[in-house]
Amino acid sequence: MQQLSFKNRIASNYIITTALLIFVVFSVIYAIVKFSVYVRVNNDIQMEVTNHLKEIEVKENCVLLVREQQWKQIQFNKVDVSPAFIQFVDELGAMVNKSPNLKQKQLKYYPDAINNELFDGKLDNISVRQIQVPLYQGTKIIGFLMVAMSLEDSKMVLNNLFVILVVAYPLILLVLFLIARFIAGKSIKPISAIIETSKVITKDNLKSRIPLPQNKDEMYLLSQTINNLLDRVENAIEREKQFSSDASHELRTPLAVIKGTLEVLVRKPRNLEEYKEKIEFCINEVNRLNHLVDELLLLARFENQKQTLKIERVSLNAVFLDVISRNSTIINDKRISCVAHFESDYYVNTDSYLLCIIVNNILTNSIKYSREKGEITISIEELNGVLICSISDHGIGIAKEDLQKIFDQFYRSKSNLHPEIKGTGLGLSIVKRLSLLLQIELEIESQENTGTTVILKFPK
Repeated sequence: MQQLSFKNRIASNYIITTALLIFVVFSVIYAIVKFSVYVRVNNDIQMEVTNHLKEIEVKENCVLLVREQQWKQIQFNKVDVSPAFIQFVDELGAMVNKSPNLKQKQLKYYPDAINNELFDGKLDNISVRQIQVPLYQGTKIIGFLMVAMSLEDSKMVLNNLFVILVVAYPLILLVLFLIARFIAGKSIKPISAIIETSKVITKDNLKSRIPLPQNKDEMYLLSQTINNLLDRVENAIEREKQFSSDASHELRTPLAVIKGTLEVLVRKPRNLEEYKEKIEFCINEVNRLNHLVDELLLLARFENQKQTLKIERVSLNAVFLDVISRNSTIINDKRISCVAHFESDYYVNTDSYLLCIIVNNILTNSIKYSREKGEITISIEELNGVLICSISDHGIGIAKEDLQKIFDQFYRSKSNLHPEIKGTGLGLSIVKRLSLLLQIELEIESQENTGTTVILKFPK
């Protein structure tokens, strides 16, 4: 069975709810009209009973009309005005007297009927509403006053009303379904726009966006959310393209250098010193290439930020001292003074391995961009429940306009002015990515030719 379209499902659900509501309303209308008709008939019968009880008297176990001829004349004249049927019977139900409009007919006596209670009866084949009022002489019932009114007109009204409601019910539902389908079609028009836009979006065409509806409703929010998603996807793909381009360039450069060096080396015989020099140069380029590959793999590993973390209690003091120790050779070669200020032992719950990578990248950057005989200061303090780690150097610094770009992959601020400083431009990208993963707040303050301070903030 073919499934209904979204537009038709909306209209169908609306019609089902409306159908139940209209059914209840029509049922209530019918019940109210029926109740009103019966109330009117009952009131008329009760009025007739009250009036006729004043017209009779009981003598010697007989029911007598006070003015019988006058009563019959009045009843005859009221035939067309008041269709009330009056009949007097004795205690056994035998007819004593009746109104002229009964003619050859007579009301049926129901011995099982409750006295003074209205009920539905029959006058030949005519439906009537009837009451049997007992007449007493003392405490003895000597007869009954029977009053009835025809229900034919009332039932005709009720039947006509029922037919009208039954015929109108499906017609109303059909009209409402068409209206609901039309309104639903207009309401989901943004969905059609989403479908059309999705069809033209490919990996080579990410510029198309869904037109936003005029009304700021749920469809507006859906369209806006999808547009924002497309923006993020486009930006992510652009970053990936840029990363691939930069990575291939960075990988190609050391390979080209190694190839060129080896080609020069084999063109003619060299002495031992020349061979040694060129081989050492190639080894350095291979090491640089290995370091670049390691950093690229590290970035790829944590790209989706869903890496399983090994959270444990880590000593910040120990992490910084360990990183300083591992970089002691290069620190001594540049005769840099590395000073650590720890007022006490500080601990955080984090991933020790990833934290070491963050601290190592920051410290190696500080060493790399510090001048000979410079100074690097490391401090940890607690402020308002937050542990603040600062790594400050007095190196070449970063230009103000470059501070927003330093976390971009392969970006190096004014690298052409300092060709002696080697790097891949991935260190701070890794620091940023891992800081987000470990929920560490990262700040960098720098001034060109003065120095740089990197601040790490750990929630305690």
